[in-house]
Amino acid sequence: MSTPAPAPALRVGFAGTPEFAAVALQAIADAGFTVPLVLSQPDRPAGRGMKLTASPVKQLGLGLGAAIAQPQGLRLDGKYAEDAAAARAAIEAAALDVLVVAAYGLILPAWVLQAPRLGCLNIHGSLLPRWRGAAPIHRAIEAGDAQTGITIMQMDEGLDTGDMLLVAAEPIRGDDSTGVLHDRLAALGGRLVVQALHDAAAGRLQRTVQPEAGVTYAHKIAKAEGLIDWSQPAAVIERRVRAFDPFPGASLQLGEAAHKVWRARVVDAPAAASAAAPAPGQVLSVAGGLPVIACGQGTALALIDMQRPGGKRQPASAWLQAQPLAMGQTLG
Repeated sequence: MSTPAPAPALRVGFAGTPEFAAVALQAIADAGFTVPLVLSQPDRPAGRGMKLTASPVKQLGLGLGAAIAQPQGLRLDGKYAEDAAAARAAIEAAALDVLVVAAYGLILPAWVLQAPRLGCLNIHGSLLPRWRGAAPIHRAIEAGDAQTGITIMQMDEGLDTGDMLLVAAEPIRGDDSTGVLHDRLAALGGRLVVQALHDAAAGRLQRTVQPEAGVTYAHKIAKAEGLIDWSQPAAVIERRVRAFDPFPGASLQLGEAAHKVWRARVVDAPAAASAAAPAPGQVLSVAGGLPVIACGQGTALALIDMQRPGGKRQPASAWLQAQPLAMGQTLG
C-alpha cells in the first residue's frame, strides 16, 4: 500500500478579492498548501438590497479556516495607518513563506513585498510585458489579440514590472467575451500558481527579466467607454462588445435611453437604395428581426443580443418588438 505524498511545506498567504482570485485560492488549498492568512478588500454593498457582502476570496478564506485581514490601505504612514499596522501584525503572526496576490485591489508597499521569506508572487492575466495594469483581459480582446495567458511574476514596487517566473499562453477565440475568457484564465492561473509554489518549495523557481520591448498598459475600464461609436469599423465595435461583456456592457443611445448590446456580428452591408453612402449609425435593415447598422469605412454590424433599460438580455428580434427601429433611422 503506497503512502500518500507529504503536504507541501510552504505557509502560503493569499491576497485577492474577486472570483478570479478565489479560483486560485481554491487550487492552492486543494494542492495541500497551508493557508494561514487571507487578505481581501473590505465588505461592499451588493445586490438589490445593497447589503454588505464579503468578497468571494473572503468567503472562501473563512471556509478554509484562515485568519482574515481586510485593511482599507497598507501604507503605514497613510490615511489608513491603523489598518496597515493591523495587517502587518497579522502577516507577522502568520509567519508566511510566500504571499500569492491575484486581483487584490490594493498597492503593496515595500514592507509587504519583503515580509514573506520568498516574497510575493502575482497571478497576472496576460503575457507580460503586454497588458500590464488593471484590465488585461478586456484590453486583449478589444485590441484583437490572437492570444493572451497567465504570467506568474515575482512582485516588485513597479506596476507589473517584476521578473517572470512561469508563463502559459491561452488562445483568444473569435467569440470570446471577457466573461468567458476570464473563466479559462482563472482556471489556468490556479494551475500555474500551484506549479510555481511547488517549484518554490523545491528551490526550482527561475526568474526572467521582462523585456523592454512590447510593453502596453491595460488601463482600467471606464463606464463611458461602453457607448458605441458607430464611426468605428464594425470589426472594432464587435470586439468592444465582447470586451465589455459583462462590464460595463456596450450600449447604443436611443433618445434618452441607453440600450445594451451583448452580442453582435460583422456582416456585409446591404446594397444601398441610393448612391449616397449610409451615415454611421444608420439602420440598414431589420429583416428577420436582425438589425443591421452602418459603421465606419463602409462596414456593417448585425445586433444579435440586446437589453432594454430595466429589462433582461434577449434576442434582438424580441427586443425589436418593444423597441422598433425604422429603416434609415440613425442611432445616437
